[in-house]
Amino acid sequence: MKKQTTLALAAAVLLSGAVAASAESVKPMAHDTLNLTSTQQKTAWNDINKTASIQSAPANFDATAGAAMPSSVKVSVVPSKAARDVPALRPYDFAMVQGKLLIVNPADKKIAEVING
Repeated sequence: MKKQTTLALAAAVLLSGAVAASAESVKPMAHDTLNLTSTQQKTAWNDINKTASIQSAPANFDATAGAAMPSSVKVSVVPSKAARDVPALRPYDFAMVQGKLLIVNPADKKIAEVING
């Protein structure tokens, strides 16, 4: 009986570790809107602006929340430092266009938030 209890306890410990590890690896889902606080926006700008290259966009492109990203604009994954500092950014991509940081939903390429530097 003692051996069965020990085995059951060991199995429960192993299973709880696997469940916790898989929960940590689940990436939150991106949406078409994101409302960062001004502090989060400043942090995101500071973290991303250091390494991002500024791109130009088509003449008729209006970089506003809800707009679709033109296919000619390169979108990148949010850097790990920015995702750590502002966890809400984890599921998003970004682009720097015409001096604006565009936070983009990778699923449908819609701009979720525009951050001005």
